[in-house]
Amino acid sequence: MTRADLPPPETQRWVASRKVAVVRGVLYGLITLPDAMKLYGLSEEEFSSWVSAVADHGADALKVTALKKYRQL
Repeated sequence: MTRADLPPPETQRWVASRKVAVVRGVLYGLITLPDAMKLYGLSEEEFSSWVSAVADHGADALKVTALKKYRQL
């Protein structure tokens, strides 16, 4: 993964693959968490929820259609 794999800064539609790219970018050291939060307008809580969802249930947990299913677990 490279910085080119990160979503563009003007991203407004956050599909699961873009969320995963940002999570991986931070975890792999391509971008710092503060930089990602500033660049994408994310809160720490929002980013943490993405990380938790991926850690607990995999990338599919970030799909909007799966939110209700995984929140109930």
